[in-house]
Amino acid sequence: MEEVNSLLSQITELGPLALNCIKAIAILVVGYVLSRLVHRWIRWAALKSETIDDTLGYFFGSLGRYLVLIVTLITVLQLFGIQVASLIAVLGAATLAIGLALQGTLSNIAAGVMLVIFRPYKLEDYVDIGGTSGTVTDLTLFFTQLKTPANVQIIMPNSTAWGAVITNYSFYKKRRLDLTFGIDYGDDADKAMEIITSVSNADDRVFDDPAIWVKVTNLGDSSVDITTRMWCTADDYWTLKFDLTKEIKEAFDKGGISIPYPHQVEIRK
Repeated sequence: MEEVNSLLSQITELGPLALNCIKAIAILVVGYVLSRLVHRWIRWAALKSETIDDTLGYFFGSLGRYLVLIVTLITVLQLFGIQVASLIAVLGAATLAIGLALQGTLSNIAAGVMLVIFRPYKLEDYVDIGGTSGTVTDLTLFFTQLKTPANVQIIMPNSTAWGAVITNYSFYKKRRLDLTFGIDYGDDADKAMEIITSVSNADDRVFDDPAIWVKVTNLGDSSVDITTRMWCTADDYWTLKFDLTKEIKEAFDKGGISIPYPHQVEIRK
Protein backbone atom coordinates (compact mmCIF):
# COMPACT_ATOMS: atom_id res chain seq x y z
CA MET A 1 0.00 0.00 0.00
CA GLU A 2 2.86 2.33 0.78
CA GLU A 3 4.37 1.70 -2.68
CA VAL A 4 1.07 2.61 -4.36
CA ASN A 5 0.80 5.81 -2.36
CA SER A 6 4.40 6.68 -3.26
CA LEU A 7 3.70 6.10 -6.96
CA LEU A 8 0.57 8.23 -6.82
CA SER A 9 2.43 11.03 -5.10
CA GLN A 10 5.15 10.94 -7.76
CA ILE A 11 2.55 11.10 -10.54
CA THR A 12 0.87 13.99 -8.75
CA GLU A 13 4.19 15.82 -8.53
CA LEU A 14 4.98 15.19 -12.20
CA GLY A 15 1.51 16.28 -13.31
CA PRO A 16 2.16 20.06 -13.32
CA LEU A 17 5.58 19.55 -14.91
CA ALA A 18 4.12 17.42 -17.70
CA LEU A 19 1.38 19.99 -18.23
CA ASN A 20 3.95 22.78 -18.43
CA CYS A 21 5.96 20.77 -20.96
CA ILE A 22 2.89 20.36 -23.14
CA LYS A 23 2.14 24.07 -22.83
CA ALA A 24 5.74 24.93 -23.69
CA ILE A 25 5.66 22.79 -26.83
CA ALA A 26 2.37 24.36 -27.87
CA ILE A 27 3.74 27.88 -27.27
CA LEU A 28 6.89 27.12 -29.26
CA VAL A 29 4.88 25.77 -32.20
CA VAL A 30 2.46 28.70 -32.17
CA GLY A 31 5.34 31.18 -31.81
CA TYR A 32 7.22 29.63 -34.73
CA VAL A 33 4.17 29.70 -36.99
CA LEU A 34 3.31 33.24 -35.89
CA SER A 35 6.88 34.43 -36.58
CA ARG A 36 6.64 33.16 -40.16
CA LEU A 37 3.22 34.78 -40.61
CA VAL A 38 4.53 38.12 -39.29
CA HIS A 39 7.52 37.83 -41.61
CA ARG A 40 5.33 37.21 -44.66
CA TRP A 41 2.76 39.86 -43.71
CA ILE A 42 5.37 42.62 -43.34
CA ARG A 43 6.92 41.70 -46.69
CA TRP A 44 3.49 41.59 -48.33
CA ALA A 45 2.56 45.00 -46.86
CA ALA A 46 5.83 46.50 -48.13
CA LEU A 47 5.28 45.12 -51.62
CA LYS A 48 1.74 46.53 -51.73
CA SER A 49 2.71 49.95 -50.33
CA GLU A 50 3.96 52.67 -52.66
CA THR A 51 5.68 54.59 -49.84
CA ILE A 52 7.63 51.72 -48.24
CA ASP A 53 10.66 50.44 -50.08
CA ASP A 54 10.76 46.69 -50.73
CA THR A 55 14.21 46.47 -49.15
CA LEU A 56 12.89 47.91 -45.88
CA GLY A 57 9.99 45.46 -45.99
CA TYR A 58 12.33 42.49 -46.32
CA PHE A 59 14.60 43.76 -43.54
CA PHE A 60 11.84 44.59 -41.07
CA GLY A 61 10.11 41.32 -41.93
CA SER A 62 13.22 39.49 -40.80
CA LEU A 63 13.43 41.70 -37.70
CA GLY A 64 9.77 41.06 -36.80
CA ARG A 65 10.26 37.31 -37.13
CA TYR A 66 13.17 37.26 -34.68
CA LEU A 67 11.32 39.50 -32.21
CA VAL A 68 8.37 37.08 -32.14
CA LEU A 69 10.77 34.18 -31.55
CA ILE A 70 12.44 36.04 -28.67
CA VAL A 71 9.07 36.80 -27.03
CA THR A 72 8.12 33.13 -27.45
CA LEU A 73 11.33 31.97 -25.76
CA ILE A 74 10.82 34.39 -22.85
CA THR A 75 7.24 33.14 -22.39
CA VAL A 76 8.41 29.52 -22.23
CA LEU A 77 11.09 30.37 -19.67
CA GLN A 78 8.57 32.16 -17.46
CA LEU A 79 6.26 29.16 -17.74
CA PHE A 80 8.85 27.07 -15.89
CA GLY A 81 9.34 29.72 -13.22
CA ILE A 82 12.60 31.10 -14.63
CA GLN A 83 12.71 34.82 -13.97
CA VAL A 84 13.96 36.56 -17.08
CA ALA A 85 15.42 39.43 -15.06
CA SER A 86 17.48 36.99 -12.99
CA LEU A 87 18.53 35.17 -16.13
CA ILE A 88 19.70 38.41 -17.72
CA ALA A 89 21.66 39.24 -14.57
CA VAL A 90 23.39 35.87 -14.71
CA LEU A 91 24.16 36.24 -18.39
CA GLY A 92 25.50 39.73 -17.73
CA ALA A 93 28.53 38.20 -16.02
CA ALA A 94 29.31 36.32 -19.23
CA THR A 95 28.66 39.25 -21.57
CA LEU A 96 32.27 39.57 -22.64
CA ALA A 97 32.62 35.88 -23.51
CA ILE A 98 29.30 35.84 -25.35
CA GLY A 99 30.22 39.03 -27.21
CA LEU A 100 33.53 37.53 -28.34
CA ALA A 101 31.84 34.30 -29.40
CA LEU A 102 29.10 36.10 -31.32
CA GLN A 103 31.09 39.04 -32.62
CA GLY A 104 30.64 37.86 -36.20
CA THR A 105 26.87 37.55 -35.79
CA LEU A 106 26.58 40.87 -33.97
CA SER A 107 28.67 42.61 -36.63
CA ASN A 108 26.34 41.21 -39.30
CA ILE A 109 23.34 42.66 -37.47
CA ALA A 110 25.04 46.04 -37.06
CA ALA A 111 26.07 46.03 -40.72
CA GLY A 112 22.52 45.10 -41.74
CA VAL A 113 21.17 48.11 -39.85
CA MET A 114 23.73 50.37 -41.57
CA LEU A 115 22.80 48.95 -44.99
CA VAL A 116 19.14 49.71 -44.35
CA ILE A 117 19.86 53.25 -43.06
CA PHE A 118 22.24 54.33 -45.84
CA ARG A 119 20.78 52.04 -48.52
CA PRO A 120 23.71 51.64 -50.93
CA TYR A 121 21.53 49.12 -52.76
CA LYS A 122 17.98 47.83 -52.73
CA LEU A 123 16.09 44.82 -54.00
CA GLU A 124 16.41 44.11 -57.74
CA ASP A 125 19.54 46.29 -58.04
CA TYR A 126 22.45 44.80 -59.99
CA VAL A 127 25.55 45.34 -57.87
CA ASP A 128 29.18 44.39 -57.52
CA ILE A 129 30.19 43.87 -53.88
CA GLY A 130 33.90 43.29 -53.39
CA GLY A 131 34.23 41.60 -56.78
CA THR A 132 31.03 39.53 -56.50
CA SER A 133 28.30 40.60 -58.93
CA GLY A 134 24.60 39.80 -58.97
CA THR A 135 21.05 41.05 -58.51
CA VAL A 136 19.96 41.70 -54.92
CA THR A 137 17.10 39.34 -54.07
CA ASP A 138 17.00 39.58 -50.26
CA LEU A 139 18.38 41.61 -47.34
CA THR A 140 17.96 40.21 -43.82
CA LEU A 141 19.45 40.91 -40.41
CA PHE A 142 22.39 38.65 -41.10
CA PHE A 143 23.05 38.39 -44.83
CA THR A 144 22.51 39.80 -48.31
CA GLN A 145 21.39 37.41 -51.02
CA LEU A 146 22.46 37.85 -54.65
CA LYS A 147 21.49 36.04 -57.84
CA THR A 148 24.06 35.95 -60.62
CA PRO A 149 23.18 36.20 -64.33
CA ALA A 150 23.81 32.43 -64.46
CA ASN A 151 21.02 31.99 -61.85
CA VAL A 152 23.42 31.05 -59.05
CA GLN A 153 22.54 32.02 -55.47
CA ILE A 154 25.18 33.87 -53.43
CA ILE A 155 24.80 34.42 -49.68
CA MET A 156 27.01 37.25 -48.41
CA PRO A 157 27.30 38.21 -44.71
CA ASN A 158 26.23 41.80 -44.12
CA SER A 159 29.55 42.62 -42.45
CA THR A 160 31.36 41.57 -45.63
CA ALA A 161 29.01 43.62 -47.81
CA TRP A 162 29.28 46.73 -45.62
CA GLY A 163 33.08 46.53 -45.47
CA ALA A 164 33.57 46.04 -49.22
CA VAL A 165 33.50 48.42 -52.16
CA ILE A 166 29.92 48.47 -53.48
CA THR A 167 29.31 49.29 -57.15
CA ASN A 168 25.62 49.76 -57.89
CA TYR A 169 24.93 49.57 -61.62
CA SER A 170 21.19 50.20 -61.12
CA PHE A 171 21.37 53.28 -58.91
CA TYR A 172 21.11 55.73 -61.80
CA LYS A 173 18.44 55.26 -64.44
CA LYS A 174 20.76 56.48 -67.20
CA ARG A 175 24.15 55.00 -68.15
CA ARG A 176 26.89 55.85 -70.62
CA LEU A 177 27.84 53.14 -73.10
CA ASP A 178 31.41 53.17 -74.46
CA LEU A 179 32.37 51.11 -77.52
CA THR A 180 35.79 50.94 -79.17
CA PHE A 181 36.43 49.68 -82.71
CA GLY A 182 39.80 49.14 -84.36
CA ILE A 183 40.14 49.81 -88.10
CA ASP A 184 42.98 49.27 -90.51
CA TYR A 185 45.55 52.05 -91.00
CA GLY A 186 44.72 52.13 -94.69
CA ASP A 187 40.99 52.73 -94.11
CA ASP A 188 39.21 56.10 -94.02
CA ALA A 189 38.76 57.05 -90.33
CA ASP A 190 36.17 59.74 -91.15
CA LYS A 191 34.04 57.24 -93.05
CA ALA A 192 34.27 54.78 -90.18
CA MET A 193 33.14 57.47 -87.71
CA GLU A 194 30.21 58.36 -89.97
CA ILE A 195 29.13 54.70 -90.07
CA ILE A 196 29.34 54.43 -86.27
CA THR A 197 27.32 57.62 -85.82
CA SER A 198 24.70 56.64 -88.38
CA VAL A 199 24.13 53.15 -86.96
CA SER A 200 23.99 54.43 -83.38
CA ASN A 201 21.56 57.25 -84.17
CA ALA A 202 19.25 54.79 -85.93
CA ASP A 203 18.68 52.91 -82.67
CA ASP A 204 15.77 54.32 -80.64
CA ARG A 205 17.39 53.22 -77.37
CA VAL A 206 20.19 55.75 -77.81
CA PHE A 207 19.45 59.18 -76.29
CA ASP A 208 19.58 62.25 -78.51
CA ASP A 209 20.78 64.35 -75.57
CA PRO A 210 23.63 64.08 -74.75
CA ALA A 211 24.61 63.58 -78.37
CA ILE A 212 26.75 60.67 -79.54
CA TRP A 213 30.48 61.29 -79.17
CA VAL A 214 32.86 59.64 -81.71
CA LYS A 215 36.63 60.25 -81.80
CA VAL A 216 39.90 58.57 -82.76
CA THR A 217 41.34 57.70 -79.35
CA ASN A 218 44.42 55.57 -80.01
CA LEU A 219 46.94 54.57 -82.64
CA GLY A 220 47.63 50.94 -81.81
CA ASP A 221 50.23 48.50 -83.07
CA SER A 222 47.94 47.16 -85.77
CA SER A 223 44.83 49.37 -85.73
CA VAL A 224 43.43 52.86 -85.46
CA ASP A 225 41.07 52.79 -82.48
CA ILE A 226 37.81 54.75 -82.64
CA THR A 227 35.74 55.18 -79.48
CA THR A 228 32.09 56.14 -79.35
CA ARG A 229 30.16 57.20 -76.27
CA MET A 230 26.39 57.35 -75.99
CA TRP A 231 23.72 57.36 -73.30
CA CYS A 232 20.86 54.94 -72.69
CA THR A 233 18.71 53.61 -69.87
CA ALA A 234 20.34 51.24 -67.41
CA ASP A 235 17.90 48.49 -68.45
CA ASP A 236 18.95 48.76 -72.12
CA TYR A 237 22.70 48.91 -71.47
CA TRP A 238 23.74 45.31 -72.16
CA THR A 239 21.34 44.55 -75.00
CA LEU A 240 22.28 47.82 -76.71
CA LYS A 241 25.99 47.06 -76.31
CA PHE A 242 25.68 43.63 -77.92
CA ASP A 243 23.31 44.78 -80.68
CA LEU A 244 25.41 47.79 -81.72
CA THR A 245 28.63 45.77 -81.73
CA LYS A 246 27.10 43.40 -84.26
CA GLU A 247 25.36 46.08 -86.34
CA ILE A 248 28.44 48.33 -86.61
CA LYS A 249 30.63 45.39 -87.58
CA GLU A 250 28.18 44.47 -90.35
CA ALA A 251 28.03 48.12 -91.49
CA PHE A 252 31.85 48.17 -91.63
CA ASP A 253 31.80 45.12 -93.91
CA LYS A 254 29.34 46.79 -96.27
CA GLY A 255 31.27 50.05 -96.26
CA GLY A 256 34.65 48.48 -96.94
CA ILE A 257 36.05 49.20 -93.48
CA SER A 258 38.22 46.34 -92.24
CA ILE A 259 38.88 45.35 -88.64
CA PRO A 260 42.52 44.19 -88.45
CA TYR A 261 43.98 41.66 -86.07
CA PRO A 262 47.55 41.44 -84.72
CA HIS A 263 50.08 39.79 -87.02
CA GLN A 264 53.14 37.84 -85.96
CA VAL A 265 56.20 37.31 -88.12
CA GLU A 266 58.25 34.16 -87.55
CA ILE A 267 61.91 34.36 -88.59
CA ARG A 268 63.81 31.10 -89.01
CA LYS A 269 67.53 30.68 -89.48
